[in-house]
Amino acid sequence: MTSLSRIINQLDHSRYASSVLTGVLLGVSFPSYPFIRLELLAWFALVPLLVSLRNVERAGELFRRVYIAMLLFCLISLWWVTLATFPGGALTILAQAFFLTIPLFGFYAIKKMAGFHFALFSLPFLWVAWEWAYMQQDLSLGWLTFGNSQANLNLMIQYADLTGVWGISFWLVWFNVLIVLAVTGSRKDAFRSVAVMALMILAPLLYASSVMPQDGLPAAGSRKLRVTLVQPDIDPHEKWLHNNSVDIMDRYYTMTNRAVRENRPDLVMWPETAIPFYILDHAYADDLQTLRSSLRGWNASLLTGFSDIVYYSAAAHPDPENTDQSMKRYFDTFNASMLLEPGNGTPQIYRKMRLVPFAERVPYVDYFPWLGHLTFSLVGLNGWGKGSDTTIMQLNSTGNGKVKIANIICYESIFPGLVTEFVRKGAEVLTLVTNDGWYATSYGPYQHLAIGTLRCIENRRAMARCANTGLTVVINKYGRIIAEIPWWQEQTLTAEVPLESRLTFYTSNPDLLPKAAAAITGVLFLIAFLKKSRKTLST
Repeated sequence: MTSLSRIINQLDHSRYASSVLTGVLLGVSFPSYPFIRLELLAWFALVPLLVSLRNVERAGELFRRVYIAMLLFCLISLWWVTLATFPGGALTILAQAFFLTIPLFGFYAIKKMAGFHFALFSLPFLWVAWEWAYMQQDLSLGWLTFGNSQANLNLMIQYADLTGVWGISFWLVWFNVLIVLAVTGSRKDAFRSVAVMALMILAPLLYASSVMPQDGLPAAGSRKLRVTLVQPDIDPHEKWLHNNSVDIMDRYYTMTNRAVRENRPDLVMWPETAIPFYILDHAYADDLQTLRSSLRGWNASLLTGFSDIVYYSAAAHPDPENTDQSMKRYFDTFNASMLLEPGNGTPQIYRKMRLVPFAERVPYVDYFPWLGHLTFSLVGLNGWGKGSDTTIMQLNSTGNGKVKIANIICYESIFPGLVTEFVRKGAEVLTLVTNDGWYATSYGPYQHLAIGTLRCIENRRAMARCANTGLTVVINKYGRIIAEIPWWQEQTLTAEVPLESRLTFYTSNPDLLPKAAAAITGVLFLIAFLKKSRKTLST
């Protein structure tokens, strides 16, 4: 018996060793610190688990094996979420592991009806269809989309402008499937699988060489927006716990005054909830006036995160939880951003649409108000309202005239469909305001940044990313960082951010691949059912 045969035999008969191996390989393949580059492990991470499931007949046994793998995957990739809120983080990990088992339950159902090899062929379609469907609902975390594991493997994922992250997931699952076919099939099967795998490695590299400039520089004459990013390095807990708004605003004014005087930007950016009070409410009219005076002195526009409040009549908002008893008013508060221009009195406002489940908003609380008591809120972030529309902000710049901006708030950058909505509406550049200070010096902020680079590749848009404690960076349309500030430092960054107007194939057709995968999955289930029916009749 060859060494490979012995390994396959052990995986076949080991109960949970293969699950542990797959879970560890998946976990460490996801982005972490910049000096750790293990994303290639994802190309064969599923193999031990899939081989071990070959002879599993009982659903309970399958669930145990798969859940152990996915739980380890989530623990390694997402342990840092517990730093913000331990109960909420633990619930997130347990729930996410459960949702990740769904594609493999579909695999099991098809295997029971049509056999192991037919189920293997079905798995890439099942996987992508489920990842996409899962991300469409409010309970979704969406962070561990399989394709996100390759976010830092820049040259191999440039085809995301055709397929989005869904294509990367599809590619990875197929590669794992081909390895399983190679090691469990005949010599002929192995040869075919290896040949296809070689093409799967070569094709992305050829595509990258055709779309990326050889010198790495933007085309001559391309339009650019001069942006100053302010990273204030404010402790996120202290910002909300203490009444220190004056000190916070003074820090922003001091840093911005110096940066504007030295760099003369078109746009200044402050991070998520940089202004931690309702500056647009009448009670803070003096604070708003001070800010407007500063804008005139800077002769630059400001894009900033802030806390927004909207009042309603009792008929329009019957929720008794959000009531101002002193004035008998109903209200909602929002995690929002606004663009303020010097001399223009009307702020352009975007309210965050995708909110972190249970930390920022309890899913489906609109339908079941009693769920509001289940929140595991971060300090100062409890029960935000949900924005209703993607808002394109229009900036009047000195050198480029009117520039259309998409502002994404923090966690929203992991949702590919949401970002494409902004770009289809005309956004020429992506901006992102975030506060990853909740996660200390874990690799959570680096993972968040890496996933955001995929949105740049998918839509071929540069991104200016402004973070409270870091990571504050500028990313080009190929997903490469072209300017950055070290994290956990009080510092500013000024850069020329390229503007683009062309729509990629993916931006125009963001759901094409996953919807096609869902349709093919339905057909494969039908074929599997018919195979089982014919087999039953023949016996």
